Amino acid sequence: MDVQTAYQQWLKDFAADADTIADLKAIENDPAEIEDRFYTELSFGTAGMRGVLGAGMNRMNRYNVRRATKGLAKYLLQNPAEAQRGVVIAYDSRRCSDEFARDAALVLCQEGVPAYLFDALRPVPVLSYAVRHLNAIAGIVVTASHNPPQYNGYKVYGEDGAQVGPEAADGITAIIRATAYTDCTLMDEEEAKAKGLLKIIGAKEVDDDYIAEVKTLCIQPELLKEEGGKLSIVYTPIHGSGNVPVRRILKEVGISNVSVVKEQELPDPNFSTVKVPNPEDPGAFTLAFKLADEVGATVIFATDPDCDRLGVAVRKADGNWQLLTGNQIGCVLLHYILSTKQKQGKLPTNGAAVKSIVSTSLANRICESFGVDMFETLTGFKFIGEKIQQFQDTGSHTFLFGFEESYGFLSSTFVRDKDGVNASMLIAEVACACHAEGITLYDRVQQIFQQYGYYVEKVVSKTLPGKDGLTRMKEIMKELRDTPPTEICGMKVTAVRDYLKGVRVADGKSEPTGLPTSDVLYFELEGGCWVCVRPSGTEPKIKLYVNTNAKTQADAEKLNEELREASEKLLD
Repeated sequence: MDVQTAYQQWLKDFAADADTIADLKAIENDPAEIEDRFYTELSFGTAGMRGVLGAGMNRMNRYNVRRATKGLAKYLLQNPAEAQRGVVIAYDSRRCSDEFARDAALVLCQEGVPAYLFDALRPVPVLSYAVRHLNAIAGIVVTASHNPPQYNGYKVYGEDGAQVGPEAADGITAIIRATAYTDCTLMDEEEAKAKGLLKIIGAKEVDDDYIAEVKTLCIQPELLKEEGGKLSIVYTPIHGSGNVPVRRILKEVGISNVSVVKEQELPDPNFSTVKVPNPEDPGAFTLAFKLADEVGATVIFATDPDCDRLGVAVRKADGNWQLLTGNQIGCVLLHYILSTKQKQGKLPTNGAAVKSIVSTSLANRICESFGVDMFETLTGFKFIGEKIQQFQDTGSHTFLFGFEESYGFLSSTFVRDKDGVNASMLIAEVACACHAEGITLYDRVQQIFQQYGYYVEKVVSKTLPGKDGLTRMKEIMKELRDTPPTEICGMKVTAVRDYLKGVRVADGKSEPTGLPTSDVLYFELEGGCWVCVRPSGTEPKIKLYVNTNAKTQADAEKLNEELREASEKLLD
């Protein structure tokens, strides 16, 4: 079906929806916009769907949500008895999130699949926990994480509480593609409740048990009680779902001096105080810096709208603020967990940590020093969730910690996705430990560097929107795959990992990567440096990861800048 035919079909099919028709009519004289909205369908992959809000096949709207949900329902109904365990649905503070969540619930009910719908916004980790806690067969979260306000998304979780893997995603996608938009109908809400198909989850049904479980992750609870009142923290939920659970967990473990950025405390779908609601962006901390200076705080926490990511800023000895990278936060938490458990005599002999392949190699050094195995996965926290399940099924390892450089952290097994609540509590505990020693979190980062070497990691994102951008990304990856560089910035490429082919090639010899296939190229360089290139799975971007290390911070940073400049030319 060509774009104009698809456009006219939507005008016909949704003639009764005044808002959709008005949106479509507004672009009738803009052929480029029509093409962008209708040249393809919004993709449903292992990260679900994510896109700009608007009418059209290639946009996030209630019709794509309904269609995806019917596809999920039919996929689950291949095993009718299991499907009766139901699907848990959560949503964040974004535009249309509550509307999309309700539509998803009522489509499930219409198909005969019970739906558990939260009564208000909840973080991703609470949804992940709820799927397992309620013995549901699946979960849905309506969120676009840290994307700009014009985006929304839809993520599907399996019964293990992790996002569905490639096999399940492919199965759901096949059914979605065979489902007509007009075949997706909603059950009346009151009828769904009367039939026991729609169940609303209130404030106490899951939240209390989740918070109680998170509290068990404290490694030194007595330290939190002793030092918690002495630490001054500023927290911003950036208008998202972390406001209630993060403040609650900090209070209940003994962190009593928490100041919240009032301008960013309440839900705001426009995220009007920031350019993007992303704790990786320094701009998201502007108001928090101001408040922290007013109240004399030494640490700032920020969580994104769905509260699966945590950003941290720490005050240095000179009074200035330092934003920690996701890799630095991950390594601080990893080192604290391993070193403290070792001192307590509680570090298991089969301990394991997990990180994504694009996260810092410093974590490998830390694990090695404690005799803990480090496992690497493809980007996507679902793969870390899979490793946790694998460890439990085989009894081979005891999971201790998992993280991604993109500010995602987890130390529990009862949640199988990034957990900003868990991470907030743990980094507060580390801050308390530092305070007791008379040092800062920034000092702790420097101590780790001094012990293991200085590691610098940078991510470069090149935005390539639209149909032409997708074509260009494929061309870039093909060119690099067909003719890989033999050196970058004067450093020899010692090995090439092609995760699409599933092989690592070094000195002319090929061996399997042991990971699922993915369109990722990873160039190992002499001296332990590396460069990785991958198209984003959720955004129209191609990402370049550049990692360097040296004996001094200045040398590591200089080397990273030079390598980054040379590597960016690979994308041109």
